[in-house]
Amino acid sequence: MSRRGGGGGRRGGGRAGYEDLSREPQPVAPSHGRGRGHAGGQRGRGRQTPPAQVAPPTPSSSSSTVAASSSAESSLSRQVEHLSLAAETKPSVPTQAGPSTSAIVPTPVQAPPRSSKALSIPARPGFGKVGRKCIVRANHFLVEVADKDVCHYDVVIAPETPSRKINRSVIAELIKMHQHSYLGGRTPAYDGRKSLYTAGQLPFISKEFVIKLVETDQKGREREFKVTIKFAKKADLHHLKQFLMGRQFDLPQDTIQALDVVLRESSCAQYTTVGRSFYSPHFGPSTDLTGGVECWRGYYQSLRPSQMGLSLNIDIAATSFYKGAPLIEFVAEYLNIQYTSRPLRDNDRKQLKKALSGLRVEAIHNSEIRIRYKINGISSVPMDKLTFPDDASGTSISVVQYFRDKYGCNLKYTKWPCLLAGSSNKPKYLPMEVCQIIPGQKYAKKLTDKQVRNILGATCQRPQDREASILQVVHKNSYGNDKFAREFGLKIVDKMVSVDARVLPPPKLKYHDSGEEKSVQPSVGQWNMMRMKMVDGGIVDNWACVNFSRTQQRDVIKFCNDLAMMCNNKGMAFNTRPSLNPIEGDSNNLEVSLRNLHKLASDRVPGGQLNLVIIILPDITGFYGRIKRVCETELGIVSQCCSPRNVARYNMQYLENVSLKINVKVGGRNTVLEDALYRRIPYLTDKITIVFGADVTHPAPGEDSSPSIAAVVASMDWPQVTKYRGVVSAQTHREEMIQNLYSVAEDPIKGTVARGMIRELMVAFYKTTGRKPDRIIFYRDGVSEGQFNHVLLNEMDKIRKACVSLQEGYLPPVTFVVVQKRHHTRLFPEVHGSRSSTDKSGNILPGTVVDTKICHPTEFDFYLCSHAGIKGTSRPTHYHVLYDENNFTADALQTLTNNLCYTYARCTRSVSIVPPAYYAHLAAFRARYYMEADQSDKSSSVGDRSHERPVEIQLLPDIKDNVKNVMFYC
Repeated sequence: MSRRGGGGGRRGGGRAGYEDLSREPQPVAPSHGRGRGHAGGQRGRGRQTPPAQVAPPTPSSSSSTVAASSSAESSLSRQVEHLSLAAETKPSVPTQAGPSTSAIVPTPVQAPPRSSKALSIPARPGFGKVGRKCIVRANHFLVEVADKDVCHYDVVIAPETPSRKINRSVIAELIKMHQHSYLGGRTPAYDGRKSLYTAGQLPFISKEFVIKLVETDQKGREREFKVTIKFAKKADLHHLKQFLMGRQFDLPQDTIQALDVVLRESSCAQYTTVGRSFYSPHFGPSTDLTGGVECWRGYYQSLRPSQMGLSLNIDIAATSFYKGAPLIEFVAEYLNIQYTSRPLRDNDRKQLKKALSGLRVEAIHNSEIRIRYKINGISSVPMDKLTFPDDASGTSISVVQYFRDKYGCNLKYTKWPCLLAGSSNKPKYLPMEVCQIIPGQKYAKKLTDKQVRNILGATCQRPQDREASILQVVHKNSYGNDKFAREFGLKIVDKMVSVDARVLPPPKLKYHDSGEEKSVQPSVGQWNMMRMKMVDGGIVDNWACVNFSRTQQRDVIKFCNDLAMMCNNKGMAFNTRPSLNPIEGDSNNLEVSLRNLHKLASDRVPGGQLNLVIIILPDITGFYGRIKRVCETELGIVSQCCSPRNVARYNMQYLENVSLKINVKVGGRNTVLEDALYRRIPYLTDKITIVFGADVTHPAPGEDSSPSIAAVVASMDWPQVTKYRGVVSAQTHREEMIQNLYSVAEDPIKGTVARGMIRELMVAFYKTTGRKPDRIIFYRDGVSEGQFNHVLLNEMDKIRKACVSLQEGYLPPVTFVVVQKRHHTRLFPEVHGSRSSTDKSGNILPGTVVDTKICHPTEFDFYLCSHAGIKGTSRPTHYHVLYDENNFTADALQTLTNNLCYTYARCTRSVSIVPPAYYAHLAAFRARYYMEADQSDKSSSVGDRSHERPVEIQLLPDIKDNVKNVMFYC
């Protein structure tokens, strides 16, 4: 089937006027003059100017607008309807009207079908060869599978329970009672929900069992469960083997899932399970994280298909748990309060409700029996004011009196609220002091900065130590003696796999010709800019400083002078005299101080606009987001925030790092790839190429009212590919698909109008460069493997519709690459401590790439460690190509991705993730600040229980155009 369908070719006839294609792009040579002018080396203090802007040709007649369907059922199999660029300025013309010389109705383009066949994930184009060969070890362990029948049975337990723990107890009791009778001596593996697996068939097709359990949660009562086990199908091991050998392209996920359940069965019975990880105090002492939270150690385990066959990926893991302690101690530590006789402040109650919601506790006031409860909320009034109807007397009784009369408990903390358990119709009130937190409960709320530092400090391991810890887990689990592995014929090799790898050479970076050194070859992922100047220094004519800290004004003035000198020394044109005297801001009236500054600048600064505001942050944390929100969405000010502790001391490295950030925030470039200037980068500089990065950030755990935020950035220069414009959008809570990539809307004046993030960035690229892209490279962060097909079908559809909305038949080839950091593959050097194969931290060298053995059997993916380690064990980034119309070779994509990692604007080090994806991540987090204050006021009331309800999407405030035009998020 044709990828492009029959619609007028890849770029169409250009009738809609998106770009004049008659111009041939000229090579860009590095400037040789001191001035940072255009390619010819114009002198002066100005930055290198972009190509002259070329306005889109005005259509000779009104273009009609045909809307693309915006319903969820729209697909690439339908005809993609077109919106010309004139749709932004011309009202739509009804297509029902008769013939008209003023209306041009474009012929619809036949787009490729939206199906798994048309948008199948591409096969690997071969293996990379570039780079110095080496050997690394990966934390993958080969799994050998015997030729046995693996049967899948559906399990239904009635009454249904959401607790996997109860489900497992029911099935464990069933196996105990009937293993050698009805189960035919089999040892089944159970996933805790609806699937049970056996090595060979059971003696029945379907059978019901009645199982009785004595529960400890509810007064030791006996509960009866009816369990139905019904044969579903046999796992196709032949299909799996064909897939692993590359002879079959459809992944038999159900078969891999069955074997994964088998290998997890023993661990599920012994340890606390969180996702794919297992935790227990047996893996080492817990670490206090403060705030009533502690860190447990454990391990991650996942069965994965790979080129060498099935591999078991095992890694060290650590996460946060509630301390198993009296609840009253947790509350005092969580809220950091000492005087427990005082009532809680309203804000403390709100925080406490979020922290305790869903927590399981054990009531210890009854000496005869201990009952367990799940907390649903806390009361809105203190316990000494809380009453409830007493059925015996027919009157109301206070909680305090009830516990004194019935249990002889003289409660001490009567000014604190009660816990709420039970149903909303019949709530149960539990004084905090009679409750104990049940150990082994995951703390799923957002950790504080201090807790994050504590958990990182407790779990950070050098590569050699981490490898040893992983091997220790493998030996402790003793897979060779595991009864489930033996039952199903699985054998796990207990040695890490050795993998062929290559170390890619670093790219040469170009700096300005006026520096003592004009270019640099990075060494081990880093370089020094001491003798170099920015390739394209930005201009700061008008600037000011606001000090919100207690730092002395003389220190602030000196810091600003030092920073201005550093910016000039590095190649910027930075006016050393501020436009306004340093202002002492009021952190209690932060917004007012910034507005006053803006008004003062409007009156006194030429043009009424500051190029930059340097802001000394308050001494206490929590103000950064408010400052950025006001500056970027209300006042249109580009700002650079500095912490007061760095202002008070002179640190050249800090000043240099800040100057790099300021330069890109005012439109400059720090460095470019030398090969980009000479058009020597395949698949990037041979044709006009735009590089996108996209990410979605979700609210903190436990936050149920905030939207998710999508961010998309795109390069705005070519061939340099260093400046990225960013757009952000709020979307449905925890929705991973980017919803606003492309859409159409009805405007009362303009008619049907196309919009969306892709379209906006494509138009911006055209306005900036005067050209339209002939190629799209799209790096998409934050997508798990289970979402690959959904993301591909949904987001590729919108990318294509955004393109054809700009010009009829405009379908530039797209390469869509998923970027994954949240995985558990680690690569270790063949010889620890070897200078030729490790960096200073003991990690593998930057540029190390792996595309064999542990990678996908047939698809185009690779692991790339593009950065030098600093502390702990480096995590390589996994790149997986979901769509490739540009037909990249393995070497071309791996080299391009590695080279781009040296162009990150904020430091003189290569980074671990390709910069467009990194920038999208930063932009999404910046947008989160824009709604921080609003969200803090929208918490549900303390006494209420949360109910499932649709969350209205709160729109983000618009970023001012002058801010959006630069890399404000850096």
